[in-house]
Amino acid sequence: MIPKHQRDLYRAFLEHSFRHAGMGTWLARLPEQFASGLDRQRHGDLPAWEKAVAKLPTLPDKRQVHLDQDTVEVSLELDESRQRQSENLLRALIPWRKGPYRLAGITIDTEWRSDWKWQRLAPYLAPLRGRKVLDVGGGNGYHAWRMAGAGADFVLVIDPSPRFYWQFQAVKHFVGEADGGRTHFLPVGIEDVPDRLGFFDTVFSMGVLYHRPSPLEHLIQLRDALRRGGELVLETLVVEGDETRVLVPGDRYAAMPNVYFLPSSKALVGWLEKVGFCDVRVVDEGPTSLDEQRATDWMTFQSLNDFLDPENPQLTREGHPAPRRAVIIATRPA
Repeated sequence: MIPKHQRDLYRAFLEHSFRHAGMGTWLARLPEQFASGLDRQRHGDLPAWEKAVAKLPTLPDKRQVHLDQDTVEVSLELDESRQRQSENLLRALIPWRKGPYRLAGITIDTEWRSDWKWQRLAPYLAPLRGRKVLDVGGGNGYHAWRMAGAGADFVLVIDPSPRFYWQFQAVKHFVGEADGGRTHFLPVGIEDVPDRLGFFDTVFSMGVLYHRPSPLEHLIQLRDALRRGGELVLETLVVEGDETRVLVPGDRYAAMPNVYFLPSSKALVGWLEKVGFCDVRVVDEGPTSLDEQRATDWMTFQSLNDFLDPENPQLTREGHPAPRRAVIIATRPA
């Protein structure tokens, strides 16, 4: 088990980073948010994830870290015993959904080819160098490492999943201080961000909006986390159609519970403008392929192929249009 003093050290480091970044308004909430986000009563497996990360072997100082390539990679020499130990401990954190990673020669073939998403949106971003970035619902932090690799000065992942928190900590164990201490994870949701923070230069929300019962409220929360003139990067499920088209699924969509609203990209542009964003533009849109989201040796549960109609892959098994995603970039007016 990770000793309490080690958890406290990470929290103290994050508090220092918040203070250094100028985010004093959030500081007082961090102890309570950590205690709630990592409460062992929330998930019975949480102690096992803590223990797996705690048992990762001590690593040599000499390593090469690559955060600016499709596979987030840490190259270092481990003997066969420590490499096998590391792989077994990383597998204790399965399922790994976002990636890919290659850590000390161990390739983590994740469910999502998250690098493909990054390739689609990266050409349209305002340069991240020197910026303060928030990644909402960032999973285990794959995209956050890519943001750090693109030169962001401060990157904060927020995601309420304790499994993703410990996956992030496992990757951080291998990355060490190679990112300059710029990449952080807080186990909370967007509702835990202080109101009207107005702090971040760039806010990402990818794969979150359709899980929110009040999508306009979510867009307002994202807007208020941005400084004036800051940039929103929104990626979400959409359907084809005009400005009035919005799908409201029933109990499930592609086997996912808690899917509330799937607008057309044109309707979503209207929503963003309605809550005050400007320069709203769709930079990418298309169907999700079975090569981009699939079961792997590191995510052995059902995946996209299992959630489509076997007779017509253009439909989900519930009869809705198959998953289609759009990336929209918008600006909070200056």
